[in-house]
Amino acid sequence: MLSIARNSFRPVFARTIRASSSGLHTLPELPYGYDALEPHISGEIMKLHHQKHHQTYVNGLNAAEESYAKSDSTKEQIMLQSALKFNGGGHINHSLFWKNLAPANGLGGKLESGPLKSALERDFGSVEAFKKSFNTKTAAIQGSGWGWLGYNTDTKKLEIVTTANQDPLISHIPIIGVDIWEHAFYLQYKNVKPDYLNAIWNVINFKEAESRFMEVTH
Repeated sequence: MLSIARNSFRPVFARTIRASSSGLHTLPELPYGYDALEPHISGEIMKLHHQKHHQTYVNGLNAAEESYAKSDSTKEQIMLQSALKFNGGGHINHSLFWKNLAPANGLGGKLESGPLKSALERDFGSVEAFKKSFNTKTAAIQGSGWGWLGYNTDTKKLEIVTTANQDPLISHIPIIGVDIWEHAFYLQYKNVKPDYLNAIWNVINFKEAESRFMEVTH
């Protein structure tokens, strides 16, 4: 079933979501240490977020897909759709999210002149105006969800979009995604979402984001 989701996200997710040789989905390794994003995101948060929360989505997705494959009942397969969407979305979103980040003493927070910066300035007026609008819209999410910078293939523009829960972004091609579930920030920032959102720009991997942008515009 997740192959359907993968097809919806190509080419960006073609290199993000991969199953093992056994056909089971696995937890991807992080491209940096758990404490590498400090002081902006604590090592404790990163370890729990990756090892516990993302692993739970992987386990749930494998279990749902196995149940779906074994079932001959249309009713049971329909009942499994919510589990496939929730856990599949959680796996897709987090796999993208980890690559979205980089240490501040490396690529994190650095947006150099190039196609992505030019597009942000074209569509939002300035990079700072984009960040302000993104933070405002993402902080306004009621409950849990994700804030996205997405590319609209119809308008050929970058747009800010939000999704609820673990719903993946399917209306746009995802360029940057920010997890606004409490497990992503509460241990460090408590309930102050704006502080977390302001801090995360210091560790956003704009080079990865530009690579995604270039894949869908060239």
